[in-house]
This record gives sequence, C-alpha cells and structure tokens, in this order.
Amino acid sequence: STKSNEKKSKRRMRKDRQKLMNKKLISDEASASLMSELPFALTSPTTWKELGFPTLEMSEKKRKRKRGDSGGRMDSEEDDDQMKKKKKSPRPNYFVSIPITNTAIKSLVKEVQEAVLQQEPRLAKAMVPVPTLHITLLVTYLASQEQVDLAAAVLAQVEPSVAKLLGGRDLVLPFSGIRHFRKEVVFVGLDSGEHRHTLDSLAELLQRRFEEQGLLQGDCRHFEPHLTIMKLSRASKLRFQGIKRVEPGLYSDYTNKFFGNQTVERLDLCSMLKKKQQDGYYHTETSLQLVFHLSFVQERQNMTVWKYFTRTAAV
Repeated sequence: STKSNEKKSKRRMRKDRQKLMNKKLISDEASASLMSELPFALTSPTTWKELGFPTLEMSEKKRKRKRGDSGGRMDSEEDDDQMKKKKKSPRPNYFVSIPITNTAIKSLVKEVQEAVLQQEPRLAKAMVPVPTLHITLLVTYLASQEQVDLAAAVLAQVEPSVAKLLGGRDLVLPFSGIRHFRKEVVFVGLDSGEHRHTLDSLAELLQRRFEEQGLLQGDCRHFEPHLTIMKLSRASKLRFQGIKRVEPGLYSDYTNKFFGNQTVERLDLCSMLKKKQQDGYYHTETSLQLVFHLSFVQERQNMTVWKYFTRTAAV
C-alpha cells in the first residue's frame, strides 16, 4: 500500500512538472510571435537565437531535452548560468527610427507587395504594413518611464551634434532595388554614396549618446540600414504550411527599380509594444525635427550673407 501511494505521488509530481513545462513552452512561443514585430536588421531564427530570444525551433529543442529525447540532460549549474544570462538581456522595447514619409516610395512598396500577393496570397501576413515603413537607427530596452524620459532628453540634446554632422544640408536617402536576408527578410536597398557615410555617423552618434547614459545594452555597432517590406517572422505559421522562403522570382520585376529619395525629416523615439498611432505608425514618444532645424540654419546663413552684402553696398 505504501509503495502504491509512492508511485501515485511520483506520477502526480511528473504530471504537475509536465504541465509547468508546457505552460513555459507556450509562453516562449507567444514571445517569439511577438518578437516578429520588432524592426531588426536581421529577423531569421538564427539571428533571434544569437540575440537570446526564444524561437519555435528553440522551444521544440527545449521540449525534447526535457523529455530526454536528446540523449542526456544538461548540468543544472549550466542551466542556472544560461537562465542568468537571459535575465541580464531583456528584450528591446524601444527604437529610434527615420520614418518613410515619401508617398512615392510608399506607393511603390505597396505595388510590390500586391504583385507578390497575386502570386502567393499566403504571404499576406508576412507583409510589413506600409504606414510603419522606417529605417531603424538603434534598438534598446527602457525599463521605466524615467528611462523613457531620459531617452527623450538625450534625443533632444543631440540636436547640435546632428546639425554639425549634417552641416546645414538635408540628408537625402535614395532607395532602389530589392534585396533579401536569407530569403526570409525582403527589403528595399539603400544606394551607396556620401549619404550612407553620413547615415552611419548619425547612427553611431545616437548609439554613443544612449550608451553614455546607460540606455543601450549589448553591441549595436553592426548597423545595416534597409527598408523592410516583407519578413516571414511576422507569420510563423507559414513555416508549417511549407513556406520557408520568399523566392526572389516573386518580385523580379522590381529587383532594379528606383523607389525614390527620402529626405530625413525627423528622428523618432518609438515604442515597439504600445498601441500604434491613428496613422498606423508606431507609438512615438518624441521626435527630433531635422528639416525644420536645417531650414533655420539655412535662414541664418542667408541672413549672414544678406548682412554682408548690405554692409558692402553701404561702403
């Protein structure tokens, strides 16, 4: 009777443990789905793994390991170390971006998306909503409203340095051609040129200022500006439907197409998780207006020239 009770107790404990494991796996899968919304340069499962985020593949491996299917268990101390590392790397929830405001670029992106959907309707959920189109300059985790306020202050304080970097000239980004990351992320490319060096310097400046204030975790040095228009991570179920890649043939008519020039009008501090604005863009905490500032600089320069010629005429 005692042995029977012990067996029942052990079975009950195993069932309870299994329930907890299943809840954790469901949580991981939900998190992976949520992370598909984030505007990273690379959003393949490999990249999520490198960043320490859960993916469906990782959840499945974890399930097998817990069941003993992998042929052994990890040492508990190693498990603890991995858990500590994960806790030290919270998921990003804010980013600084350059919004795409050129209606010609938006219209052409929509045209490309519709052309792809005519051939493969199942990719509908993989499409990036046109109102959210942007270039990401940095991503970060802000733990409190105080940190959000500090980030907003940093963005405002960086204005003189940005103005000096731009030298009173508009930063114009020419977009052309469609490229991809591992056929999982499809994006409009940015042409090379002096503007690219300026954009790199702008991203580096922002990253440095955020880092100085303790608002930047990890290494964000690998800046790869691009305009994402499709990504499979937005629709994880597609993988189970046999769609693991977006074939370039679906958008071959636009591979070398010029999409247009985007003048950098402002820099936005955006939330990844808060409800989007009425215009469909990410919730914006604050913005640094650049075109307005450049116009002010130009007016001041024009005034200086005007005063010079006035004095010269008087003499």
